[in-house]
Amino acid sequence: MTVHWTQHRFAGGVLALDTANTVVLRGDPRGFDRLEDPSEIVRFAAAASRHRSGELAERRLSVSDAEAIHPLVIEMREAIDSLFRSMVADGRPGPGALPRLLRACAEGLDGHDGIGGAGPFEGPGQGVAFEAALAVSALSLLSGERAGRLRVCPNCRWLFMDRSRNGSRLWCDMAVCGNRQKAKRHYRRRRATGEERRHE
Repeated sequence: MTVHWTQHRFAGGVLALDTANTVVLRGDPRGFDRLEDPSEIVRFAAAASRHRSGELAERRLSVSDAEAIHPLVIEMREAIDSLFRSMVADGRPGPGALPRLLRACAEGLDGHDGIGGAGPFEGPGQGVAFEAALAVSALSLLSGERAGRLRVCPNCRWLFMDRSRNGSRLWCDMAVCGNRQKAKRHYRRRRATGEERRHE
């Protein structure tokens, strides 16, 4: 199945969370994996290069061999989700979650020395390996300030970064999840009002 990597698919706010969110309805029998086909990594990286251009300092994400890096990308994604979801729920990493993430990030960075400078992606504008960029993005979330801004959307269960001034953002994407919840509440209110009238 070819995925349409629309802007909504990047509601996480940073590359690491967008990647974690490529599993839809995580933990639900109806859930599915948008990166099950390794070739989708190439298309996801191309879309992320556009939607995460600020985070990447305008550098383009490159994928040398999607089949070869697929197991690593999936491991990195699952380590990211496990660690940061537990931090949102419990305020701290779950057992073994941090070492797992650090091992995966170390593997993602192995052999990629073109990340550095004043910021992780600053420097010459050549491409940067997707797995290396994913590692840098994940590691950047370990700082206390950024970790404190992590949220889980109550509608779709995606992870996202709350960048609102007062830290009160509820939905990953107001235009999608926020509106869906509003519509559900409106439907429940109308249904409850209709049932009350029938019982008068």
